[in-house]
Amino acid sequence: MSVFRSRPAMRWLVPAAAAVVVIGGGAAAGTIAASADPTLPDRSAAQLLVDVQTAKIDGLSGTIQQTADLGLPALPGITGGAGSNADLINLVAGSNTARVWYGGEDKVRLAVQSKLGETDVIRNGSDVWLWRSNDSSATHFTIPADKQHEQKTLPQGVPATPKEAADAALAAVDPTTAVTTTGAAKVAGRDAYELVLTPRDTASLVGQVRLAIDAEKHIPLGVDVYAKDATKPAVRIAFQQVSFSQPDPEQFAFNPPPGTKVETPSAADVQKQAERAQKQAEHAQQKAAAGKPEAPEGTRVVGKGWTSVLVAKMPKDLGAKAGEGKQQLDALTGLLPKVSGTWGSGRLLQSALFSALLTDDGRILVGAVAPEKLYEAAGR
Repeated sequence: MSVFRSRPAMRWLVPAAAAVVVIGGGAAAGTIAASADPTLPDRSAAQLLVDVQTAKIDGLSGTIQQTADLGLPALPGITGGAGSNADLINLVAGSNTARVWYGGEDKVRLAVQSKLGETDVIRNGSDVWLWRSNDSSATHFTIPADKQHEQKTLPQGVPATPKEAADAALAAVDPTTAVTTTGAAKVAGRDAYELVLTPRDTASLVGQVRLAIDAEKHIPLGVDVYAKDATKPAVRIAFQQVSFSQPDPEQFAFNPPPGTKVETPSAADVQKQAERAQKQAEHAQQKAAAGKPEAPEGTRVVGKGWTSVLVAKMPKDLGAKAGEGKQQLDALTGLLPKVSGTWGSGRLLQSALFSALLTDDGRILVGAVAPEKLYEAAGR
């Protein structure tokens, strides 16, 4: 949590990442025909999938809004009440806004606005800047020449735009998902086809994932995640305004404002970080090739696809403020209903889109499933 408090951009991206985690895909597109609006040529679901994967753009700029309404109960510090963090509330029951500029693989900028200020992540060639207005601080990285083609501005696996979120969703496509189309839509004033991913397993709390795909440029303009039987999305990431012109080069030229505290990691630190990221990427690729889902160390995944459950151990050491952190955690979990079964006992958090079980023996189980699926996983 300390990472998310200090980096608003990371906090804003959590719902996007969560949306990707709960998405299983479905190469079952077959030859289902798109029932497109008469103003758009017909495209099959399979054709739209190919369109997204092969789309290429030279430049882009726009404003993206993320909204969430996960249907969580009132929890102090999270969803309202005394001591609540306004930005954290927006993640689960509010909205956040960001601006994005793309001028090529080595020219990218993401600016996230929050009530605490603005956080910018900027890449311009070999230079990468992370700037935070709330504490007037900046971190400057220089990417080694031999590593520039491997670097991403944001951490691997973290989607920053509707396109990245959709790409991650579509990469997971397998037969557990029905892929259809519902016709045409308007997003940010542009015509778009709507591609719908629906879990075949009714045990999933996810009802649908809808991708609005630009009719001309073929990139996703919006991603909506619906809970089962819901008429409004639980999570939405969509462009409010978008242009496909090349952004002004000045957008990628960052000069720290007067008084900014600038941190510059050493070349050795940058190299170590790059090597660590490379090893993690290689390990993830090996796991994927072996057909095993990748999970952080100390965790495992029970089940697969839309009904998979992540099982992890609660951290024993909460850092320098371990005592305070434990008190806050105990106060929070104490508000959750007590549950028990042959698997043991614990506390249950339920929302429209996911369930989480914190067991008394120190485990946490999370999935886009009903509590019964968590209990099954806890008993294994």
